[in-house]
Amino acid sequence: MRLKSLTIGFVAAVSVASSPVLAAQSDAPKKPLAKMTCADFLAFEESFRPKVVYWAVAHGQGGKPESVGVNVAGTEKIIPVMIEACTKAPKESFWEKIKAEVKKLEKKL
Repeated sequence: MRLKSLTIGFVAAVSVASSPVLAAQSDAPKKPLAKMTCADFLAFEESFRPKVVYWAVAHGQGGKPESVGVNVAGTEKIIPVMIEACTKAPKESFWEKIKAEVKKLEKKL
């Protein structure tokens, strides 16, 4: 029960903190998640990319949280995979790639 509360708190914190920060990135694209390409993702500062991945994992195409929890350890594994995949295919949809990686993670759990 405590872990669930921590997870919910983490998702809420990431959602609240990330949304304005995403908009504040001056060199980053200002597109909805569903329209973001891998090139747009790679345009974010390297230190900021993990936050974008957390935000994308926690949100759906409508921009609202899809789940009450995020698997932090699993999401940490997705970050380098997303950077590598997006580097190889910068014109592809970031959203489609993140959904595919989350599905792979869910199968492993």
